[in-house]
Amino acid sequence: MTDFVGKILDKISATSLIATGMLLLTALVSALVAYLRTTKERSFREFFDFVFPHEIIMHPSAKADLLFWVTRKAIMPFLMLPAGITFVVAVGYATNRVLATLFHIDPPLIPGPAGPLTTVIFTVTMLLAYDISYYLYHVAQHRFPILWELHKVHHSAEVMVGITKDRVHPLDELMNRAWDGVIPGICFGIWSLVSLNLVELTVFGINVYVMRNILMMDFVRHTHFKISFGPLNSVVLCPHWHQLHHSVDPRHYDKNFGLLFSFWDRFFGTLCVPKPDEDFKFGLMERNVRDYQSLSGLYLMPLKRMWRQIKLRLRPRAARQTAPEIEETQS
Repeated sequence: MTDFVGKILDKISATSLIATGMLLLTALVSALVAYLRTTKERSFREFFDFVFPHEIIMHPSAKADLLFWVTRKAIMPFLMLPAGITFVVAVGYATNRVLATLFHIDPPLIPGPAGPLTTVIFTVTMLLAYDISYYLYHVAQHRFPILWELHKVHHSAEVMVGITKDRVHPLDELMNRAWDGVIPGICFGIWSLVSLNLVELTVFGINVYVMRNILMMDFVRHTHFKISFGPLNSVVLCPHWHQLHHSVDPRHYDKNFGLLFSFWDRFFGTLCVPKPDEDFKFGLMERNVRDYQSLSGLYLMPLKRMWRQIKLRLRPRAARQTAPEIEETQS
């Protein structure tokens, strides 16, 4: 009981409140910017209607997002709290031991607390490690049918209402966090040979990974607000560019996979720059897309279809070639 209360108090800690406040502030500022750029006659009523358009808020997809978000928030703490850290620490420890043994290193190479320069370099490299890890997994989600069946949950949103960012199947997120243990884990393991007292930078007492979430505007980029960062788009993936990733237009398939940084897409040839104020239609180009607008469709149908994909892959090649396609896919 004491541990449970402690977790609740931690959830409403000052740091958490500051982070939540900053997230809400970015959403409000983004809404104002988008509103001022798209309307001439302005009023509070018009602003409210712009932020909460009836056709979006009352859409079946938005209702499914709300139900999914509530139930997901209830079950995710039991599934995910230790997952990300556990995988990174496990891979990091294995990397540390292997490299220390192979190269006869007696860590840490830098005794005592890490200096400011070491802390900055460590933070930057870990951010890059997490970001390239996400990019590669995201590409795999679109390339491999088994992973795509889970990732369809996220792409099945026909309207975007902010909490659409959490429209991610729990198994998909668990697999993502397991994968995140590989590249960031190896990076962390290498750094642990250098110093045992590595702590990421904080800004106003907020962990750098929380700051990353604020900077990438994950909530805003899952709305209808067409926000661009101008010249900064060459470094940071803006909300409008991510909205293109959800487009059903075939020209936009397999584009803009990045999380925070946009240069991975540029480097690997998956970048697509939308026209200023370009509108997109969201969702899946499938016959049964509406089946994803219910809790059973979001939680259970992907598992069934994923299992069918696995069984199909286990068939002999000749049987696979004659078997009908399970479903047309959007890559």
